[in-house]
Amino acid sequence: MSALIRAVGVLVPARDEEDGLGRCLDAVFVALRHLPSDVTAAVCLVVDRSRDDTAGVAHRAIRRSGRGRAVDVLVNGQEVSVGALRNRAARRLLERLAPAPLSSTWLLSTDADSRVDADWALRHLALADAGADAVAGGVRPDGPVTTWVDDPEGLYAANLGLRAGPFLQVEGFPEIRFGEDGGVVRRFRSTGHQVVVEPGLTVATSARLVGRADGGLADLLSSQARISRPDAGTPTP
Repeated sequence: MSALIRAVGVLVPARDEEDGLGRCLDAVFVALRHLPSDVTAAVCLVVDRSRDDTAGVAHRAIRRSGRGRAVDVLVNGQEVSVGALRNRAARRLLERLAPAPLSSTWLLSTDADSRVDADWALRHLALADAGADAVAGGVRPDGPVTTWVDDPEGLYAANLGLRAGPFLQVEGFPEIRFGEDGGVVRRFRSTGHQVVVEPGLTVATSARLVGRADGGLADLLSSQARISRPDAGTPTP
């Protein structure tokens, strides 16, 4: 039987996300306040080569939350994969949450253009305490959309929970340009760890067609828009 979760870490990479990051972090802090009082929680944001005020927005959100002692803001200036960014955040969270046992520590991944629900972390923990080693939740559009399509695998880094012990055993997220969410889930499955796909556990995420990372949901939506409007973007003679 899997150990009950007693520590939760939320990791968020962000690049040029000053417009939506405040809402993202506010929602994360609300979700963490809904956890039982005996569950320790921490957040790590990695600001990746941002040219706007992403870091400033983050610090203001942290001050509003009153959780400054449990939040790290890391700044990355090198060109690395989003998988590497998530791994860096995970390592910092595990350092901060020590000495909590790895088997009782849950890593939650979301994105800076997403807003989690108030019961998001609590629902992840319920599934983890029931035996899950990984939980893959769904996403829904944040606001009106003209184009929407779900990822074929139903795996989103914007809504992913991972038990820390197996996470380290499989060496974390694949450090690739995109698809790190599906990659880490496949690593869990291939090593015999229990993965629960729960499409009803959703977070609200941007339906923008131009994203910050190659191969993400924005690219999927953009390609669907081109299929729906095959003449879009066709040069005129």
